[in-house]
Amino acid sequence: MTSVATTDLVRGGRSTRTTIALKLTMAVSGLVFVLWVLAHMYGNLKAFAGHDAFDEYAGHLRTMGQPIFPHAGALWIIRAILVVAIVAHVTSAVILWRRAEGARTTRYQVKKNKHSSLSSRTMRWGGLALLLFIAWHLINFSAPRVNVTGGSTADPYDLVVDSFSTWWLTLVYLVAMLALGMHIRHGFWSACQTLGWTSTTRARHRAKSAGIFLAVLIAGGFSLVPIFVLAGVITK
Repeated sequence: MTSVATTDLVRGGRSTRTTIALKLTMAVSGLVFVLWVLAHMYGNLKAFAGHDAFDEYAGHLRTMGQPIFPHAGALWIIRAILVVAIVAHVTSAVILWRRAEGARTTRYQVKKNKHSSLSSRTMRWGGLALLLFIAWHLINFSAPRVNVTGGSTADPYDLVVDSFSTWWLTLVYLVAMLALGMHIRHGFWSACQTLGWTSTTRARHRAKSAGIFLAVLIAGGFSLVPIFVLAGVITK
């Protein structure tokens, strides 16, 4: 009996350490994406400065780091980091979700969510929706001759205007930005908890406020360009 208890204790300790490691992986990879989307949002807003400013920014992404890196070298390094981060984030989320489902031996007949927010309750499905959107977004804006509007992918500014001039593309994008905002709101708060940044009541309030601020800033900032393109303010 003692041997069995000791084995169970060791297994439990390993499981706990693994769970903590997975949560840390999710937190760090999530923060990497928050930094990326902030930089990406800044670049998107260059569309308000006109064709030349936007294309100059797009060109700079491929020349940054030269001559230390070859043409588009730094951009590919960033892409590699993002791919590693998204794989780590999704893998950790799936493992933690399966563990949570496996540990739930009794299912409640009536499910109550009095103390959970809509953002927290939709994290998994919202994350899946964002993953599908990212794949579609990359195909539409990056792959040559695959743009669903039929426009040329050679000119970044024209591609943006052509894409968001189509109402349903803009609608899909805006829905995705809503999902992104909700994901960031709860995800940032969860990351702060995991990293030990919510040890006091004041710190918890700050983390929640920062999560809301980032969610509104990022989702709102990304939504401006498609809305103004569709409204005819940003044109070729």
